[in-house]
Amino acid sequence: MSVLQTLQERSSNICELCTSNSELKQYTLPPSLNENVDNSLLVCGNCLSQIEEATDMDTNHWRCLNDSMWSEFVAVQIMAWRMLQRLRNEGWPKDLLDMMYLDDEALALARATGEHEDESSKIIHRDVNGVILEAGDSVVLIKDLKVKGSSIVAKQGTAVRNIRLDHENAEYIEGKVDSQQVVIITKFVKKL
Repeated sequence: MSVLQTLQERSSNICELCTSNSELKQYTLPPSLNENVDNSLLVCGNCLSQIEEATDMDTNHWRCLNDSMWSEFVAVQIMAWRMLQRLRNEGWPKDLLDMMYLDDEALALARATGEHEDESSKIIHRDVNGVILEAGDSVVLIKDLKVKGSSIVAKQGTAVRNIRLDHENAEYIEGKVDSQQVVIITKFVKKL
């Protein structure tokens, strides 16, 4: 059974965040490198557009998190936590966040995208052209790079998909090159 089919069965074909049944899609939590049931959830088109475009948030739509934050599935809890963090300046989400509990591993994954940080303190990763990089983006190498500690040379033009961001250094991202997880300096990549 595919991940999407398992999610549809698990959620009874409704959005796991707002319970809508329109335009349902699988969403894999960034910065996950592979899709599986434990790091994915089923979301409607409305939720997905607001997850991906944080600037167009409909605050009242997200009152549904009052219920979905109690889901038995960790991926749903993490997404609820992230959305509540985005909305925390509204007042009511702060109360829900105070009630929420995530174990240490889930909280670390929830914080991986930096939703909990104030905009002024966030580390911003930029490619060689100054374009902002986000977790899950795809980039291409702009020059040949020797991978330290191995005999691999990552060739110019190599695509690196589903990158992860280093949340302590704006110059580092992580991704897979020749099926090996490597750290890449952002000045050597261009966003696809």
